[in-house]
Order: sequence, then C-alpha cells, then structure tokens
Amino acid sequence: MDFGSITECLANKTILITGATGFIAKILLEKILRVQPNLNKLYLLIRASDAQALKARVQDEVLGKELFKVLREKWGSSFESFVSEKISAVAGDTSYENLGLTDDQVKEMYDDIDIVINVAATTRFDERYDIALGVNTLGPKHVINFAKNCTNIKLLIHVSTAYVCGEKAGIISEKAHVMGEALNGMVGLDIENEKKIVAETLSNLKANDVPEKAIRQTMKNLGSQRAKLYGWPNAYVFTKAMGEMIVGQLRGSLPVVIMRPTIVCSTLTEPFSGWVEGCRTIDSIAVMYGKGYLSLFSGDGSSVLDLIPADMFVNSIIVAMKTHINQSNLIVYQVGSSYRNPISFNEVHDILFGYFTKNPWTNREGNLVKIRRGFVLSNILIFEIIFSLLHSFVQMALILASRMGGSSLQRNLLNFDKELKIAMRLVELYKPYVFFKGIFADTNTEKLLITARKNGLDEEAFNFDPLSVNWKDYFFNIHLPSIVKSLF
Repeated sequence: MDFGSITECLANKTILITGATGFIAKILLEKILRVQPNLNKLYLLIRASDAQALKARVQDEVLGKELFKVLREKWGSSFESFVSEKISAVAGDTSYENLGLTDDQVKEMYDDIDIVINVAATTRFDERYDIALGVNTLGPKHVINFAKNCTNIKLLIHVSTAYVCGEKAGIISEKAHVMGEALNGMVGLDIENEKKIVAETLSNLKANDVPEKAIRQTMKNLGSQRAKLYGWPNAYVFTKAMGEMIVGQLRGSLPVVIMRPTIVCSTLTEPFSGWVEGCRTIDSIAVMYGKGYLSLFSGDGSSVLDLIPADMFVNSIIVAMKTHINQSNLIVYQVGSSYRNPISFNEVHDILFGYFTKNPWTNREGNLVKIRRGFVLSNILIFEIIFSLLHSFVQMALILASRMGGSSLQRNLLNFDKELKIAMRLVELYKPYVFFKGIFADTNTEKLLITARKNGLDEEAFNFDPLSVNWKDYFFNIHLPSIVKSLF
C-alpha cells in the first residue's frame, strides 16, 4: 500500500460526516478539503429546524470559523463556489432512525456515499441521560444501520473515546467492548432496558408536572446512577461504551474502524498552531487557575494526563481510512500519548504556574492577576473535609461581616467562597481523570504508523506520532496562548 499518495484514497469519494459542527469534525472537514479538493462530495449532518437554520449553522459554526482561514487564502475569491460544490449540508440527527432525514435525501445518499465518519457526540460528563443515551448510544446504532444500506459503502469510522475503559488502572489495551459486558462484572446491562428506564422516568416526571429544571437534574442524576451501577464514572463514557457495543454487534461484514482519542487539545501545526474551540477538559482547570480562582485542588500528581493535539488525531483518522477501505474487519485505535510520551499532572501544574507567572492575565479592572502555586491534595477525602470546613467558616464570617457592615470584607469572602465552589465543581467533574491510573496502549496505532512510514507516509502532512510533541514547548508556545486568546 502506497502511503505516499494517501490523499488519492479521498479522490472522487463521497463522505458523510456526522456531528459536523463539533471540534474534531470541523478540523477533519478542513483537512480533507485542503489536501484533496478532488473529492466528490462531503455530506455534513447538522441538527437544524429548517433550511435557513441549517445555512446559518454551516456559516456561523463551521465555515465562518478562523480554522478555515488557510483554505480561504488558498482559494481566494473562489472559496465560496468551491465549498458550495463540495459540501452538501443536510438537516438531521443521529438520535433518530435514518438520521432524521427525508425519504428523498435518504435515497440520494444511499446511492452516493462511500465512507461514513461518525463524530456526533455529546461530551458533557454530566449530560442528561436521555440526551447522552440518544446521541452516544442510539446514534451509532442509527449511523451503522444507515451505512449498511449505502450501496457503495467502503468503510465506517466511529469516533469514540479512550475513556470508555472507565477508571481501570494499568495498561489498557485496544480491545473492543462486548455487548452487555459491564466493567465491574455486574450482570444485566441491556441497552433496550436502559431506553425503557429513560422513557418511564421521563413519562412519570411529566405526568406529575415536575418543572423542567427539576426534570433536567433528575435525568442528570439518573445518568450518573446508571453509569456507576455498571462500573463507569459518568454518563458520557458509559453511553460511549454502549455505543461501541452496538457498533460491534450490528456491523455484520461492514468494515469498521473505532478511533479512541484521549484528551484532545488545540492543533499542533495544522492548519495552523493553536486552534481551539470551547473549554476542553483540562482547559477548564487552566482557565480558572490563570484567573486566580483555583489555588486549592485535588489530584494525584503522579497521574498521567493523556493528551493528543487535535490535528494529529485527525491525521490518524485519515491514515486509518486509507488502510481499511474495503477491508472486512473491525479494529480499534487508541490515539494518545501516555504510553510513549507521558506528561504527569505535577508537570502540567508546574507548566501552568510558570506560564501564568510569566504571562499574568489582566482582569476586567485592568489589574494583573498574580497567581500562587496551587495547593494540590492527593487525598480526595481530606480535600472534601477541608472544603467543607472552609465553606462553613466563610458562611459564618459572611454573617458577621453583614452585621458589621464591612462591604470590602464581604466582597473578599464572597470571592473566596466562589473559588471554593469552582474547585469543588472541577474536582467532582474531573476526579476520574486527575486520579487516573491507566496507561493507554497504542499498539495498533503504532503499527499503523510504522507501516505507513515504511510505505512512504508524508509525515509533514500526516504526522500522528506522539513522540514528536515537546509538551513544555507545546503548552508554553501554543496551547496556553491559544486558550488565553479564545477562552479568557
């Protein structure tokens, strides 16, 4: 197989990308358009109420982004005509049968599509269970059924997450999930039953006229409870794991590649360094730390934070696509850095302190925020006790301050209480990851890289080797400047 001409596998192909307004999907879309303008067509599945809303989302959330500036410069005045010729946006939703498309759209796409890339997902750790189950579990079911009906289908790529392993320790292999297999050995995991539980819970809540806010919280709690019952830490990774189970069960002879990225960060080089969108996992911690709100935290300093720049992950998708078109197997690729180029939580903490000490943030009042080295407790129980005691102290002090009329003291106490709540919230969300003791083996991914290199891979264009990343340089000169610019 000639990897020197990797883009040829995209020529004259018609590709469907679901979740097209998402972070990874946009970078993939831009890369495909940039390296292979001679592809036939890209269908983008986007949730929208009507044609006008669809057009607005494509412009505002996809093509209008800074990410496409290199492509715009390349095509100049021809950019709009180029993308209108190559892109066909369709209003749909993977949560529904036939992806929520009309009969006419389905017929046309069944005849056209060669490759399906399912990137649609909700990535909130505390998402409502009905939403997470609909997108992350039933979505893959609808996508794979759709792909199997495509006349010329050559490959389905399903983007999952490495953290479907839950909180396992040690070396985590690229093993496919088996239908109904819980992480803790609990029997009875049945996706149809999970659907029934969701439907019955919603029905009961609505029958009792429960306010929407309470329904939302109840569904979030349900997701957390169902996940923990079977050994997963939250609804996100639980529903993604069940999505993988469905893909494996229903694929038949369809060639399937499951891509499991770790923590996806800003772009390393393409289309330019440092493109990021939204507050992505560790960025929440970095933002709060740089703003001076996070001086107390809980985490295991020796835990490895497994990171991968977004463009490197996208490159791995394209190389895997080239390799597995028209193959009949299912293969899993874990794409990360913990096995071959790890960085610990302590190292990231040192980098954050060094960066924001050298480059302090200027707040709304125009003052430079001086940060102090965060105090990190490795014992979560002690952290929770200290948090509880400090919170109680602040509440009592606020009562005294209000009686004494000390507005300045009240303001300082409220700010401190805000810091405590932010720290507790972040610890609650990211506890499974800042105490994570697993290392993701990337045996299949490394074999893919070695094979591609031996057969002429252009690594300047399709690099996905984690060993090529200098983490300190990446954080100091690419990632942290980019999140300060886009998120602060």
